[in-house]
Amino acid sequence: MVFGAIEAGGTKFVAAIGDESGKIIKRATYKTTEPSETMHEVIGFFKPYADELEAIGIGSFGPIDIRKDSPTYGYITSTPKLAWRNYDIVGAMKAVFNVPIGFTTDVNAAALGEVTLGAAKGLDSCIYVTIGTGIGGGAVCGGKILENFSHPEMGHILVRRNKHDRFTGNCPYHDDCLEGLAAGGAIEKRWGKKGVELADDDEVWNLEAHYLAQAVMNYSLILAPERIVLGGGVMKQRQLFPLIRQKLKGIMNGYVQLPDLETYIVPPALEDNAGITGCVILAVQTLAENQK
Repeated sequence: MVFGAIEAGGTKFVAAIGDESGKIIKRATYKTTEPSETMHEVIGFFKPYADELEAIGIGSFGPIDIRKDSPTYGYITSTPKLAWRNYDIVGAMKAVFNVPIGFTTDVNAAALGEVTLGAAKGLDSCIYVTIGTGIGGGAVCGGKILENFSHPEMGHILVRRNKHDRFTGNCPYHDDCLEGLAAGGAIEKRWGKKGVELADDDEVWNLEAHYLAQAVMNYSLILAPERIVLGGGVMKQRQLFPLIRQKLKGIMNGYVQLPDLETYIVPPALEDNAGITGCVILAVQTLAENQK
């Protein structure tokens, strides 16, 4: 059985063909430019498989409309990427491919990938947070992606500012939310260099861990996931993991007995393939739901 997958990111789209196990058979990457250009290439990738496709899973940058009773279901909505604002990505695929299409955020897809085949395999729940240019998070609870009136926006939670941090913040909506203080863009603006150039600066990563540990505490108290997977470009600085675990233990102060922190807060086992793998799995699940 052949399944289609699209990981729609702010800088690139990954299109893939996979099988029912989640294995990627073929993939291609395209720059995120304008819908007319990028989607033309993505649709062209799938056309040779049009007669074989069983379903398609799309994990997109957001915000997106995931309410199936909404007139704008399947749209990318109020994104800062103006060319993609109010774009009907599901409709564009439906116009060409008459198959079931699953639709969620890119980080929800990554969470699904990690809980099915990655760092949280065998568990019923996990949170996946990407800390890169921005911060976003997705959750799987009881084996299902967490969505209600909308999808989680875990990057825009409020955290306590470090008393020595004079940086005003980098979020255009909230200034000093988690994304505004701890995303890759915030690191670069605060310190004047990209995170990769600051790898040996302990002050940088202690401050970063200060904010990320608070986020992990909030996620843990609200959703109590069995595992938290931290990915994205910033988390390639692996020295962050022990710092986050240490600071989390301190601020939690014994209030909740967490699992062993070495296995509770982990990097993605699927690395950069978490999202596209999750999109294949979403396609498989969408077909199964449509066959009920």
